[in-house]
Amino acid sequence: MNTLVALCAIGAEKTLGNEIKYLGYKLEGNAPGRVSFYGDDDALFRANLCLRTSDRVYLQMAKYKAEDFDALFDGVYNINWHDFYKKDVRVVVDKVRTYKSKLNSEHSIQGMVQKAIYKKLGDKWNMQTLPESGDESDVRIYIDENEVLVLLDLSGLPLHKRGYRTDGGIAPLRETTASAMLQMMMWRRKTPLHDPFCGSGTIAIEACLYAHNIAPGFGRRFALENLAIYNKDRALKIRRAEAEQIRTDVECRITGSDIDSQAVARAKLNAEHACVMAGRALQEIGSDAKIERPDFVQSDFAELEAPYENGLILCNPPYGERLGDEEEAEKLYKKMNCIFKNFPGWEFGVITSHERFEEAIGKHAVMTKNLKAGNLETKFYMYSDKLGTKQQKRKN
Repeated sequence: MNTLVALCAIGAEKTLGNEIKYLGYKLEGNAPGRVSFYGDDDALFRANLCLRTSDRVYLQMAKYKAEDFDALFDGVYNINWHDFYKKDVRVVVDKVRTYKSKLNSEHSIQGMVQKAIYKKLGDKWNMQTLPESGDESDVRIYIDENEVLVLLDLSGLPLHKRGYRTDGGIAPLRETTASAMLQMMMWRRKTPLHDPFCGSGTIAIEACLYAHNIAPGFGRRFALENLAIYNKDRALKIRRAEAEQIRTDVECRITGSDIDSQAVARAKLNAEHACVMAGRALQEIGSDAKIERPDFVQSDFAELEAPYENGLILCNPPYGERLGDEEEAEKLYKKMNCIFKNFPGWEFGVITSHERFEEAIGKHAVMTKNLKAGNLETKFYMYSDKLGTKQQKRKN
């Protein structure tokens, strides 16, 4: 059994934990921005392929106490790195994070960890110098209150890079964040969904993947595939098993709109790439079934009207970074109040970094959630009676 660590936006740990449990894995614990869990060997590939809200997946190589550099070195050296690496590997200690620990010089920790890894590999392979001509492998170190966590990257590029988005436009929403928003709103495929500020189409596309049970990682590779432990035959079986789970028999009403015609064209192209990706996965199991594309149109949000009695408006409206002026963003939010009037009976979810969003739109959310992805701090505002009922039940 392996211990894995999945990273996510700070604030999305519970959502990611629910995803992990749904895949059948047992949670071990969590910290801000990361969730630990237990998984078999298949989990190394399957977690990367299937998790929608995780930004990276790591294999936990060691966990131990270290109050000085000798202890840090020994703990890293004791790991059987030679079982995981090929002889031409280039190891990079990409990040170090310390908290309330005696070892707090990130640069010195980085150097000591890399020295220990290369020392172990050289001793095992009887090599004075490693060629480092092969694929790069990243290692990450967390030291919390003198407890060292050594992690081996299994993902490579961040998992929000699904492979379908060729152009994200200005300040695009991360795919993993969009997926977290869908799950926090408890969206179901039978519920109509519309994004009135679709941009590159991320929310609608992630909804499409979710509604059809399409694993988000079908269109890309993972760092695991460069490691000596990678089992290509087993990975292919996992891919095919997940392709078997794709639903092509469901009807979804997933739409998006934007006042910018270029954004609409970009969203359509990205959606096409995502659905072609799914189509290729289906071809691996001998199916020629097609996935229905989300529908995108050019429109000012103020001119929209509800096409159905109930549904979900989910969006990432422009704010200061995209509009170039916070005052312009505030004017836009005040105007957005019309969406509530034009879509009676619908639920709403809005993510923004603007601190005065509720004041500007003139409506208080039933529930809010702070989400921090990278250096961007945002708040997710949820307007839904069912979420309010759920919150009230917890209080009782």
